[in-house]
Amino acid sequence: MSEWYSIEVFDGSTSAGLWAGAYGDALVESALLAGAKDWSWHYHSWGVVLEVEFQDAASWEAWKSLAGTQAALDAVPDPLSGLIVYRGRGGSSGAPWPRRPRPLAGSGSAALPLPWDWDSDGPALLPGVPRRFLSSSVGTGAGLAGSRLTRARLWGS
Repeated sequence: MSEWYSIEVFDGSTSAGLWAGAYGDALVESALLAGAKDWSWHYHSWGVVLEVEFQDAASWEAWKSLAGTQAALDAVPDPLSGLIVYRGRGGSSGAPWPRRPRPLAGSGSAALPLPWDWDSDGPALLPGVPRRFLSSSVGTGAGLAGSRLTRARLWGS
């Protein structure tokens, strides 16, 4: 069974797209000569991904150990943290075979009884909460003068 391998190159001091333009043809040619069955380039805003399909892991290891492949991987734009090499397809592709369907878990919640009696004829009110009306002014006066008088009465000034 053939296996896919991925090389992700991130942008660094230069663009990973420029790196792919400089080393891409040589990498693909050497991969085909080493036994690659298929390849694919993916360009992203953060860099590039080269996906290569080999017949077996021995062909992959032989290609990865070639001097030209090592030179290309050493020349990535960010040599410290800009290169990821791994088995499988790159990016956010997921598994090479579909996932098994999982059983439905249900809604995951249970209805709890309400802490008050629900009356469907009228609005629902919480018991024990007094209703208060809001007014624009408090006290005998109206407007700003009334609110000043109220403040004076409340704080004693």
